[in-house]
Amino acid sequence: MSELTLHDLAKKMKGIDTASLSTHAAGGEIACRFMSNNGEVEYDGDNWFFTEEKTRTVGEIGRDPNVSLAFAGKHHFYATVEGQAELIRDKAQFEEHWAKDLAMWFKEGVDTPGLVLIKVHARRIKYWDGVKGEGELKLN
Repeated sequence: MSELTLHDLAKKMKGIDTASLSTHAAGGEIACRFMSNNGEVEYDGDNWFFTEEKTRTVGEIGRDPNVSLAFAGKHHFYATVEGQAELIRDKAQFEEHWAKDLAMWFKEGVDTPGLVLIKVHARRIKYWDGVKGEGELKLN
């Protein structure tokens, strides 16, 4: 079993633009959707995604904040993140995490009505690196 640090994982995850976010739907099903993190953030155990208030995603996280993320990177690197989601509606935090490419989805930028920022704080990261093997990292 490989033992990568959070710093090692951050280097491997840098540039991965899309994650599959899984939540618990109202009927108990697992609901998955692809979310962009813009691949520009330095990974520190927190994951940031913009969405809109009216989405099922926001309702599902409001009912149960336990979520999972799946990432597929270069050179046969894969990671799953189990974590706690938080819904943020603070414009100052929107500005802190905004990237210009987000304007493709949110035409009014951080002033888009109903904008919500999802923060997923990782508790456990499981990974498989085709070169170095597999492992797990537990975070607080």
